[in-house]
Amino acid sequence: MKKYVELYNTIRKEIEQHQLKPGDKIPSIRKASEIYNVSITTIQNAYFDLCTDGYIVSIDKSGYFVTDIAAKAIDLSEKADDTEVLFDLTGGIADEECFDLSLWQRYIKSALRQKNRLLSYSSAQGESDLREAIAEYIYEKRNVATSADRIIIAAGVQPLLQILCSLIDKKQSVSFPDTSFTQGIKVFRDYGFDVHTRDKDADIIYVSPSHMTSWGNVMPTKRRLELVSYSQKNNSLVIEDDYENEFLYNSKPTPSLYALGKDNVIYLGSFSAMLLPAIRISFMVLTKELADTFKSNEETYAQTASLTEQIALCNFIRDGHIYSQTRKIRRLYTAKAKLFYNKLKTAIPCINARISENSLQVIVNTKKPHTEAEFEEHGIKIYMPDENTIVFSPVGIKAEKFDELINILNVNIFLK
Repeated sequence: MKKYVELYNTIRKEIEQHQLKPGDKIPSIRKASEIYNVSITTIQNAYFDLCTDGYIVSIDKSGYFVTDIAAKAIDLSEKADDTEVLFDLTGGIADEECFDLSLWQRYIKSALRQKNRLLSYSSAQGESDLREAIAEYIYEKRNVATSADRIIIAAGVQPLLQILCSLIDKKQSVSFPDTSFTQGIKVFRDYGFDVHTRDKDADIIYVSPSHMTSWGNVMPTKRRLELVSYSQKNNSLVIEDDYENEFLYNSKPTPSLYALGKDNVIYLGSFSAMLLPAIRISFMVLTKELADTFKSNEETYAQTASLTEQIALCNFIRDGHIYSQTRKIRRLYTAKAKLFYNKLKTAIPCINARISENSLQVIVNTKKPHTEAEFEEHGIKIYMPDENTIVFSPVGIKAEKFDELINILNVNIFLK
């Protein structure tokens, strides 16, 4: 490294570490040459670069002085820290205790030893043994009776919907319960579908019966029967996104729409919520007609889910861990939602709060309107369907942090 670069780094470090403060005068070129025992040219080059980068400034007939660039950098850093998300209450993160990562690592290592399978691409439809395991699992858990050849696997619900949109008539209208599922709505719009919300006359009806609204409402059995009957009479296609059905701990068991209808229902499921968000494996059960259409054009599709994770998940399911994992995460998350609710009501007894039907969210209704920006100012990320409704999903927050979080909410939001 050249000497002037070494000197540049030395002085810059002293400025950044506040050994040299804004306004301090640094030695003249000649004096610095004596102090550092280097040539005047070396000092000139180092000072030139420091001036160029804004660390020092040359004042005519006065010398060189330290600028406030380091102080400004620290100020910007502190401002960034102020807006950093300290508490994510959107439900987009998992509790670090929710999943035995060491167990999953063993299944991944076992999958990596299957060298012959890893030398080729995964099937566009997904690995056959995983599809068979999923077929058995959803039949036992949700009474979804299907064969493996009607199941499509992908890395998330969005790519599954892209496949589905390529298989069905683009001239049809699609209805969503509300506007919260932005990714799904965007897929259908990108493919040219006419998208609406709460349109009972739509050709395609997209529903999440176990999470009907952003605040976790569950569709009752009577409404499910009515929807299936209506869709069959009107020849509508129903897309059942069975999101969060595993967490219905306090609700009565409800049948899947697929089990009630079958012929005109497409069933969607995912393992991300049960395992970890980073394990992106979702699946779709097509009608027989659409499954045949997919197979006739299978070469035009590519598998998006990791082959290694597919192999690992197959064995994870077959060894029964998926059942114990479901019980574990359901107990953990519903207990955390209840604890958060109780602490919130104790700290702020006048607040209008309730636990959602799926037992994962705490819903707060306020007379005073609020904005998400108010919470973000204090490092809290939440979802608000409207200015008087706040949806808290505390599942990803450590329970020991609840008191700190609620104190921030109380002092800076609700009592403000």
